[in-house]
Amino acid sequence: MILVTGATGHLGGATVEHLLKHLAPHEFAILARDEHKAKSFIEKGIEVRIGDFDDTDSLDRALNGITKLLLIPTIVPHRLEQNKRVIDVAVKNKVKHILYTGISFKNIEETATAGLEAHFETEDYIVASGLSYTFLRNNLYMDVLPFYGGETLYEKGFYLPAGKGKVPFALRREMGEAAANVLLQEGHENKIYEIAASELYSYEDIANTLSKLLGRSITYTDADPETFKQVLIENELDEFIVFILTGFNVDTKNGHFETLTYDLEKLIGRKPIGLEKGLVEVFRLSQ
Repeated sequence: MILVTGATGHLGGATVEHLLKHLAPHEFAILARDEHKAKSFIEKGIEVRIGDFDDTDSLDRALNGITKLLLIPTIVPHRLEQNKRVIDVAVKNKVKHILYTGISFKNIEETATAGLEAHFETEDYIVASGLSYTFLRNNLYMDVLPFYGGETLYEKGFYLPAGKGKVPFALRREMGEAAANVLLQEGHENKIYEIAASELYSYEDIANTLSKLLGRSITYTDADPETFKQVLIENELDEFIVFILTGFNVDTKNGHFETLTYDLEKLIGRKPIGLEKGLVEVFRLSQ
């Protein structure tokens, strides 16, 4: 029996959608904290197990009889503590295989985004637990580009402290498809996959491609990190959003996401959607 955590989120939801193409609804289950938020899954006939990463007893009930577990972590500060709790309960319930969605990152010791190291610490904890594992190290989602561009994108262009750094942006739904395929298939035990597109894109590439698609000029301005942070604060963005936007883009500038890999291509059985078609999708452009 497969259990998918994070199913009410974007990545988990994409994974479930792909599982439904190959399994009957009763052949897997999802974990949710709130039955109301999982209503759409219940309506499809999917078993919803109520559990909370902060509640060991609820996890114990939810993981009973589970053989494969997809652990999609939360973004809260105590992510590592939560992950360890899930892993411990998985060991107790004799889960055979755990998939963990971490992050693809070149040198975590040099990150400008505090907290990302918890992903690699989680991987170490899983290895030490003795569970069979698959680590799906996701690179950055192409889906975040409209958010990164902001409400003034069409007037002022991209304004980000990302320098000339490049990222193999991929669609979140294709990453979810890759996770689903690993759940469905055998032979992925004790392997690490760097999940990303098979091409690297700079923000200048993105701006130029978007300009072509829109028939108007979209620029990219390399922002000073501290000035960028101050602009976000002045626009009253949430402190966590300011932290993430600044950190991830500085990490981009420093080349930490510049990993060229064909793992996603292998796992989904085709070349991932490229930049032009991807931008059409995430910006909801008519063609």
